[in-house]
Amino acid sequence: MEIAATNTVTLASPQSRQFSHTFSRSLPSLRFNLSGRNLSFKSTNLRVSATSMSAFAAEKLSPETFLDKKETGILHFVKYHGLGNDFILVDNRDSSEPKITQEQAVKLCDRNFGVGADGVIFAMPGVNGADYTMRIFNSDGSEPEMCGNGVRCFARFIAEIENLQGKHSFTIHTGAGLIIPEIQDDGQVKVDMGEPILRAEDVPTKLQGNKGESVVAAELVVDGVSWNVTCVSMGNPHCITFGTKDGQDLRVDELKLSEIGPKFEHHEMFPARTNTEFVEVLSRSHLKMRVWERGAGATLACGTGACALVVAAVLEGRTDRKCTVDLPGGPLEIEWKEEDNHIYMTGPADLVFYGSALL
Repeated sequence: MEIAATNTVTLASPQSRQFSHTFSRSLPSLRFNLSGRNLSFKSTNLRVSATSMSAFAAEKLSPETFLDKKETGILHFVKYHGLGNDFILVDNRDSSEPKITQEQAVKLCDRNFGVGADGVIFAMPGVNGADYTMRIFNSDGSEPEMCGNGVRCFARFIAEIENLQGKHSFTIHTGAGLIIPEIQDDGQVKVDMGEPILRAEDVPTKLQGNKGESVVAAELVVDGVSWNVTCVSMGNPHCITFGTKDGQDLRVDELKLSEIGPKFEHHEMFPARTNTEFVEVLSRSHLKMRVWERGAGATLACGTGACALVVAAVLEGRTDRKCTVDLPGGPLEIEWKEEDNHIYMTGPADLVFYGSALL
């Protein structure tokens, strides 16, 4: 797959220092023109040419006009990120089948030879009364049930292509059930993530329930070390740990995540693999986490993981029901409401650039 993209990236404020670029992986040099400054260097397989955004009218790169292009063999997309958890968004509203294969998604997500992303998200026609359907292919080609940061990006994407202004909410059908995001006046997205799933076999985990049918602060031996874990599903499986059985609390910045993360993900106790959240408690309303995501590895943020860890923290008696969760990419506000048992997540989703990929 060859990439040819037109990108718009904000370097400072939305009013200043923007640039666009078009690139093809088959050509021999790299050039930039950034705010009037020309830069160039040699490459054996890449050419990028760029020009200041001041040369273009903003509407020429709007999603409405950009995504309307119908060239055969070219995928038009918009890239968004939620706290650094980044996604390629595809307007798939004219079909109930993804426009690309899982193998093509892997190539697109490659950060050296593709666009670079944690996953590809497809905006599809709604089913079962929902306004839209969301499907995701992870960077390894697997398909998760849902993604919290992804659903916020999805909401912002829909608002752009449908030209929705101000406060709006709509319903999204996902593999984890019905999700309802609401775009706030300040651009943040508040998402009703539904109820957590706590029954062990529904998470799923082979660990035995030790609090009714739930797994709460149970022992899990990973590579010879005994950890305390709580298992929660937000439509996708999560294993949350605050530390080891010897009582040593985590200092998440000291974790060798790339070593320990895969051992949790592929542990025999998780038949569908698992996302894993390593959590440090800063106060009754403030948590810090690092995450190893099933199918994506270490990411800067995980929305469903932030929701799951607040549930775990409440079940273990560590925090209140409303918390700020610090992730490597920034904070999310999470609340597990007692009155309806639903979890609400509020956080940002930001446009990165528009692009085209030759498939």
